[in-house]
Amino acid sequence: MGRDVVFGAHVVVHDDVVIGDGVRVQDGAVLGKSAVLSPRSTAGGSTSSPLVIGEGAAICAHAILFTASEVGAGSIIGDQAIIRERVRIGEGTVIGRASCVDNDVVVGSRVRVQSNVYLTAYSTVEDDVFVGPCAMTTNDQTMARPGEDLRGATLRRACRVGGGAILLPGVEIGEEAFVAAGALVTRDVPARALVMGMPARFVREVPEDELLERG
Repeated sequence: MGRDVVFGAHVVVHDDVVIGDGVRVQDGAVLGKSAVLSPRSTAGGSTSSPLVIGEGAAICAHAILFTASEVGAGSIIGDQAIIRERVRIGEGTVIGRASCVDNDVVVGSRVRVQSNVYLTAYSTVEDDVFVGPCAMTTNDQTMARPGEDLRGATLRRACRVGGGAILLPGVEIGEEAFVAAGALVTRDVPARALVMGMPARFVREVPEDELLERG
């Protein structure tokens, strides 16, 4: 445990948890939880490494962080959020209230995940991505039938996904692309494309003045 760590009431810290300097852990948070898996679960990888929380991070009330994951310096894990095992979260990222980051997900730095988002297992979210409230990613094309590997979503640098959007298994959202609220994304979205609708269709390119690299 580092220096100047602050704990709220009724926090649970299991074995193999590394807490950096200046971390704040609010009431009722659980750190280093072990997974309980179904015999048919695909999430049975190694959990021998510790949960590591970087300096200056904040773990808010009743959040649950599983073992073998990493939370980058200065990141915020919101109230009631769940971070499953073998997750990697970069620096300065915010995971919103009651969002779930499933096992084996990589989230970059300066990402903004709003409330009630589901990032499915085996997804990749690159730096500076925005994910709106109640957006959902999926990874199981056959819905629990055998014969196909699980494929999470890939969200490339600085793309934006609107509230309530649904991404089907294996979909890639290109760099600086924009997915409108409520869209159903059934295929890859090219870089800088703006898509909307059910199913999502190309409307136009994201204008130059909205590109993060020009901000």
